[in-house]
Amino acid sequence: MRPQRPHLFARPARSARPAPPPPVPFSAAAVRAHRAALGLTPEQVAEGMAAHGVRLLPAHVLGWENGGTPPGEEEFLALARALWCPPEQLMGVRPASLRDFRLARELSADGAARRIGVPAEEYRHAEATGRWDGDAEPTAALAHVLGLTLRELVAATGRREELDRRLRRCVDGRWQAQVGAIVRIVPVDRADLDAVLPVLQDERQVPAHWGSGGWGPDGGPSAPSAAVVPPAERFWELLARRDPAIPV
Repeated sequence: MRPQRPHLFARPARSARPAPPPPVPFSAAAVRAHRAALGLTPEQVAEGMAAHGVRLLPAHVLGWENGGTPPGEEEFLALARALWCPPEQLMGVRPASLRDFRLARELSADGAARRIGVPAEEYRHAEATGRWDGDAEPTAALAHVLGLTLRELVAATGRREELDRRLRRCVDGRWQAQVGAIVRIVPVDRADLDAVLPVLQDERQVPAHWGSGGWGPDGGPSAPSAAVVPPAERFWELLARRDPAIPV
């Protein structure tokens, strides 16, 4: 019998029933501003949305502009296309969740899952729960497909606390034992972690080292100490110097 290939992505528990997704981030003021800048009437915006497969009345457009129930995903993407602007400009806030970043890239959930290379059901579960359990390969693909920086990736996948915990263990114990777990969270070359983690450990164990890496002028009084700067912040600073394929 041929051995089964291990899953790159943990299967969601069948008993878990995630809550309905929150409304799409939406700025009524941004919609009004874009429509006015283009000189379009609500009727023309509705016609433009129909050209992208979403048919509705001009009253819906006015309702959104006046603070009514925000559009759903398909309506939101069609509206952005009708207004000739990136979807993110209609959100009014920076994307924060996997769903927000996906919409900013004008992707459906199934389309994102296909590009990442994971089953659609598992990707949808990750979006709904805010928890991503992929290994390094699909996690790197997730970052590339959704256009995430490493910091955004860790936050959007619900792994910030785990990374903090792993980095504290690097400081307090053997950093080599944490490399495998950290590379699942932060998908960079292991050589980058092999270069960054021992420096992080040495600096935390010898506070006098802090400031020698560019934190303050000549390591003077303005340089933060190991007791002040969280390990994660120093980790990102050191990693950025390695210029990883996925920006920090």
